[in-house]
Amino acid sequence: MRGLTGSGPRTARTTRAAGTTTVVVAALALGAAGCGTGGTGARDEGPASGYTTVSPTAELPDRAPEDRVDPVRLVQGDPEVSAEVKRELKPCVADEYPVDVSYGRLTGGTADDIVVNVLTCGDAVGVGSYVYRDEGSGSYRNVFAAEKPPVYAELDRGDLVVTNQVYDPGDPVSSPSGENVITYRWSGDRFVEEFRTHNDYGRVAGGEPTPAPEE
Repeated sequence: MRGLTGSGPRTARTTRAAGTTTVVVAALALGAAGCGTGGTGARDEGPASGYTTVSPTAELPDRAPEDRVDPVRLVQGDPEVSAEVKRELKPCVADEYPVDVSYGRLTGGTADDIVVNVLTCGDAVGVGSYVYRDEGSGSYRNVFAAEKPPVYAELDRGDLVVTNQVYDPGDPVSSPSGENVITYRWSGDRFVEEFRTHNDYGRVAGGEPTPAPEE
């Protein structure tokens, strides 16, 4: 189940399931004004490098106070999220968490859906990607989960695009051999795969060391 994007390696993540889950998670509105941004926004050019740290007390830009949610509490309170991902979701520095958050219309509702990517602190490897649908009254339902790292999900003009990097035997974590990119579209009450692509990364840069010239 997957599809398009991606221009280069990212220590990222992909896909466990595209089916709709039934859990409803209470989204806690944030009242305190904080520093830092919580969203990366929709990207059309593929996953960006690095990650955005989010403080659980940070205000998200361009969101009314009643629409702000705490992505950390959203994920931690979701029984559909694995224990392994929840263990990774811890502060990297002080109260800054390694979470990327995007808002946009994916499921045909009247409110924005929330895409949450959970990464590791040290090397920003994506360990879990989730989509939450607004169910009203401050509740969100988990409608997509991908927990096979490295995985990263993002919005692309109304579609959900999930990138999973691929490693051949012997590849270091910093140098995957390629990536699978899967595009999902909302249909009825779930995401369905539209298409997928596979990209092999070139070995020109960072390949075998160049031998010293003979004297």
